[in-house]
Amino acid sequence: MLFSGSAFKLTRDEDILELCFDSENEKVNVFNRSALKEFGEVLAVVEGESDVAGLVLTSGKSVFVAGADITEFLSYFASPDEVLGTMLNEVNAMFNRLEDLPFTTVAAINGDAQGGGFEVCLACDFRVAAPGARVGLPEVKLGIMPGWGGSVRLPRLIGVDNAVEWMCTGSSKKAAVALKDGAIDAVVHDGNLRDAAVTIIRQVQDAKLDVKKRRALKTSPLLLSDMERTMAIESAKGVVGAKAGPHYPSPMTIINTIAKQATKSRDEALPIESASFVKLAKTDVAESLVGIFLNDQSLKRLARQQSKKALPVKQSAVLGAGIMGGGVAYQSASNGVPIIMKDIRQEALTAGLDEAGKLLKKQIMRGRLKPEGMGGVLNAIRPALSYGEFGEVDLVVEAVVENPKVKMSVLAEVESQVSEDTIITTNTSTISVDLLSSALKRPENFCGMHFFNPVHLMPLVEIIRAKTSSEEAIATTVAYAQSMKKTPIVVNDCPGFLVNRILFAYFGGFNKLIAEGADFQAVDKALERFGWPMGPAYLLDVVGMDTGKHAAGVMAEGFPDRMASEGNTIIDALYEADRLGQKNGKGFYRYEMDRKGKPQKLPDADVAAVIQSVQAKPVELSAEDMVDRLMIPMCIESARCLEDNIVGTASEVDMGLVYGVGFPPFRGGALHHVDKMGLAEFCARADEFAHLGPLYHPTEKMREMAKSGGTFHAKSQDTSGAAA
Repeated sequence: MLFSGSAFKLTRDEDILELCFDSENEKVNVFNRSALKEFGEVLAVVEGESDVAGLVLTSGKSVFVAGADITEFLSYFASPDEVLGTMLNEVNAMFNRLEDLPFTTVAAINGDAQGGGFEVCLACDFRVAAPGARVGLPEVKLGIMPGWGGSVRLPRLIGVDNAVEWMCTGSSKKAAVALKDGAIDAVVHDGNLRDAAVTIIRQVQDAKLDVKKRRALKTSPLLLSDMERTMAIESAKGVVGAKAGPHYPSPMTIINTIAKQATKSRDEALPIESASFVKLAKTDVAESLVGIFLNDQSLKRLARQQSKKALPVKQSAVLGAGIMGGGVAYQSASNGVPIIMKDIRQEALTAGLDEAGKLLKKQIMRGRLKPEGMGGVLNAIRPALSYGEFGEVDLVVEAVVENPKVKMSVLAEVESQVSEDTIITTNTSTISVDLLSSALKRPENFCGMHFFNPVHLMPLVEIIRAKTSSEEAIATTVAYAQSMKKTPIVVNDCPGFLVNRILFAYFGGFNKLIAEGADFQAVDKALERFGWPMGPAYLLDVVGMDTGKHAAGVMAEGFPDRMASEGNTIIDALYEADRLGQKNGKGFYRYEMDRKGKPQKLPDADVAAVIQSVQAKPVELSAEDMVDRLMIPMCIESARCLEDNIVGTASEVDMGLVYGVGFPPFRGGALHHVDKMGLAEFCARADEFAHLGPLYHPTEKMREMAKSGGTFHAKSQDTSGAAA
């Protein structure tokens, strides 16, 4: 043993060095301060060795290196530019030392190598990987970019086009894809990565591989003519700029950085990368996206705790083969849990299976599923017209029509057909789970499981706790949601639960705006410029005016002081005019199917008369007022949910909105948005609209927090183990 530290071990076998990254007392390897310090120390030992043919970089964990410790990065982000810049320079100097060693270096990638974990691999001469390994530079997802040489080395290895796609999407690449692109040199199927790495070293010794040429490629300017470089950069800007939009600066910064450093050597290019990294790290976008990442990690830890008492779910069932039930069946079966899909109509079952088939074909087209896998998933969905096989079911998802009487009848019926230990859940967006539990003889085995539509795309599942729900029922449902690759958030029962309760405060603000005379298209544009994927009118068309009217009624009954309306709202008027939105082709907008079968939004002059029936004379409002008139009610209701203990943390509130209704991630969530604005300023702005009613009145606790300088999110979070 040449070196033995808490993170790195260095051994020698004849003329081969092996540097193993194996952090003590950690599940995964991350580059934190102590590991980086030790990396410098072990490099000094490596540099002192003589008669060495090569070095193999290995990992003692199943994950090769998860990346940099993002929790430590946060303190750097808050530091002066020169402090962050110094850290980047120090790491780059170490990676350069690795790259400049006087013998061949090979990274033997046994598992995931992400971010800084892949950047250290790029500093090696060659890379070999196990078939299951995944590599990537995901920094763009945090609003930043590679900062340890990734944007310098990767384009020189795999070309500008491929490198831009890798870095600007932040996607993780399977070993086979990385091999095809040229980011790794071999996929080793026999499991002996070290031997494969040593073979490469011997091939260099035998002059079968030219390591000098490989190093020159990575340390020299890009091998492109001026014309080729311009075409590659400009075409990348066009594609990436259109997708990234104005709110996410990191993708375009990555491209511009590659352009600036294209004619430079490695040592000249790295400071350009560092300067771009520092600039991005100081943006509000980076702060918000890092917050989203850490909140997501927090949710995962919480879900693991909440699922400790989970009972095994080897067989599930869904009642109702509609859009929602079919989506649940597909999601369960495609993630390894067989499911019975029951309906009272054969045509509904056929439609449900057809929908699952369409989703599977899309997965095949995108390369995410092999054709032979489609049959296995479909075979895991068993259509049924009766309860014949329900005695073996571990968990049931009831997904019938959103009507309390119907649901209570179906729930009581299915309870009589399953075992005493079976967990029964209801997929409801508004109906009280406490009310529904009264239909059951074993209410302790019951809770809510609210999926969002479309099930296969929306990551959130609300697990609603009834007063009678046992810990086993909640734990099992949380674990089942996790097995379906969903993010579960456990909430307490109230009208609308968490997400819809907050969303309909937002819609309440929209109703008032329209009644006052605002142009719905102008409102949509203002909120889309704010960052929403669609404005409130468009969103209501997607939700459906019938669903919107029903949910608004539930909210009005539950919170009459602020969510009840005097007279008809625009939602009521459109419903009465049979303008239901996308589901019947007309709402605020008109919809026609495009060539891909997706509804295309078009203007519709016929809606004007409906709007006039509930609207005073048209008025012009500033974009800022339109945004605030919707966002203030949403933010106040978010605070109320926290005060009412619907969930326990601000992170759960914010992530529920991001994952459930598409709240702009770069703004971090409603409560993060308030924190950034400052509660004192937020309350002052809300008071400007106080005449509009309680929807715009901050709570007393919010005002107390404003006086004391309080925030919803703790200024230092428990973020142990987070890496990126």
